[in-house]
Amino acid sequence: MHQEIEIEFKNLLTKTEFDKLCDSFSLKESDFILQENHYFDSENFSLKNKGCALRIRKKKNSYEMTLKQPAEEGLLETNETLSEDEAKAIIASNRIPEGQIAKIIREELEVEPESVIYFGSLRTHRAETEYEGGLLVIDHSMYLNKEDYELEYEVSDFSAGQKIFLELLKTLNIPVRQTDNKIKRFYTAKYK
Repeated sequence: MHQEIEIEFKNLLTKTEFDKLCDSFSLKESDFILQENHYFDSENFSLKNKGCALRIRKKKNSYEMTLKQPAEEGLLETNETLSEDEAKAIIASNRIPEGQIAKIIREELEVEPESVIYFGSLRTHRAETEYEGGLLVIDHSMYLNKEDYELEYEVSDFSAGQKIFLELLKTLNIPVRQTDNKIKRFYTAKYK
C-alpha cells in the first residue's frame, strides 16, 4: 500500500485536437498502452457523494486498486497492488478485501465496504510523455458505446502546472473545457 497526492489538469479534446496533439509530440500508435478501469461504489453512490472514487486498474499485466479522496490540493490516492486472481475475484464477487482501502472506506468515509459493488469498466489507450517538469497524458477512452479524447497534465506544483497547462492549450489552439474525471463521465453516460 502506498499513498500520494495527485495534482492534475484535464481537458477534453475533439478527435482533430487529439490527432494534432499526437502529431505535435510525435506520438505513434505504438506509444499508446491499453489500460482498463473497473469502477466501484455503493448503490446510492456513497463514495461519489463524498468526492471519492474507487477503481481497479489493469495496466499491462498488473492490477492496482485505487481509492481517490479529496485533498487540500488535488486528490489523495491510496493504492494497493493486486494479483490478477484477486482483481478478478473482487470484480466477480463485489467484495472489497480487508486491507488499508477497506479500512479507510469504513473508518474515514463511514461507508461499509460490503455495500460497495462493481459498476462497469472503461478502456483507455494512453500515451505519456514528460513535459515542462510534469507528465503529459493523452487518452482515448471507450465506455458504454461512447468514446472520448482527453489531455491530462500531472504535476507536483498546482500554480506552476496550471500555468504550463493553459499555455500549452493556448499554443495548440485548444479551448479550455470543463472536464469531469473519467469515473464521473462513466457514471453520467451510464445513468443519463
